Amino acid sequence: MSGVEFRGVTKRYTNDGPLVVKGIDFTVPKGTLTTILGPSGCGKTTTLRMIAGLETPSGGTILIDGRDVTTLGPAERNVSMVFQSYALFPHLNVIDNVAYGLVVSGVSRDEVRRRTRASLESVGLVGYDQRLPSELSGGQQQRVAVARALVLEPSVLLFDEPLSNLDARLRRSMREEIRALQQRLKLTVAYVTHDQSEALAVSDQIIVMDGGVIAQAGTPETLYERPATQFVAGFMGEAMLFAGEALDGDVVQIGPVRTKSVHNTAAGPVTVAIRPEAWRVDAPGRDGVPGTVVKHAYLGSFQELTIDTSLGAIFVRSSDVQRQWQVGDAVTLHLPERGVCVVTG
Repeated sequence: MSGVEFRGVTKRYTNDGPLVVKGIDFTVPKGTLTTILGPSGCGKTTTLRMIAGLETPSGGTILIDGRDVTTLGPAERNVSMVFQSYALFPHLNVIDNVAYGLVVSGVSRDEVRRRTRASLESVGLVGYDQRLPSELSGGQQQRVAVARALVLEPSVLLFDEPLSNLDARLRRSMREEIRALQQRLKLTVAYVTHDQSEALAVSDQIIVMDGGVIAQAGTPETLYERPATQFVAGFMGEAMLFAGEALDGDVVQIGPVRTKSVHNTAAGPVTVAIRPEAWRVDAPGRDGVPGTVVKHAYLGSFQELTIDTSLGAIFVRSSDVQRQWQVGDAVTLHLPERGVCVVTG
């Protein structure tokens, strides 16, 4: 059964206003995590709020666990949402914050105590009952917000940019915790972010939105290695686009280099997306793309290079740090078969 299903859903905020969401269809399979990804203004947060019942669709149908909830309010949908700001009550301690939704729903005191304790245990906050939000770190506040959502035992758990207020190291730790929790409890999760690496790390499915429509949906591997459009290729990482010529099956000619695309395409002119890590940098040689290093940055486990070539300036991310290239060095670029994809649009 699908956890969430959108069928031709549209949204405009005024009767004569433009469509913010333009007739989208997608499914969040039950027990999986789907990330809705895209730049600011693409419609991803509006889509999440329509799942939650905080926005009403202008058209189309929304189903949760097979039930039509299109016209139902938030309280009738059995969903919980974790907001970007966490939205904790500053005057309530941890256990009262987590218990709040159960208390206002009229759940018995014993049941509140049991479910609240279990929820705090699931996010690793046993022993923090009496602390106020101001006495917690950002990561701990995030866990309280998750516990408060989980305690309601929702059919669908929604995350709206949940890690954007955390520093880089804590973001990595928290995304791992959210993913582990989702898998352990087999939660159905819809997760909104603009961070591509975050989406790749936590998702079973990624939906990339652009201008109110779905540009592409699929597994993280599919979207990264087989982007369908130039927009998806550029958004899912830092792919550069090159004019090429499809020759035979999966063979593509890009300037002086002949390589293979990840899929077959019809012969003729094509646009090819190549990721920075796909290039291999070697000393000058006869084969490959000759060039000159014009920028260099050492980042510990890899180095970033900008290389001036006949194809233009090419940005390269190389994990080979044994040789430190310097500005002015002559080099040759080679392309392995992995990391080259023909795209459209």
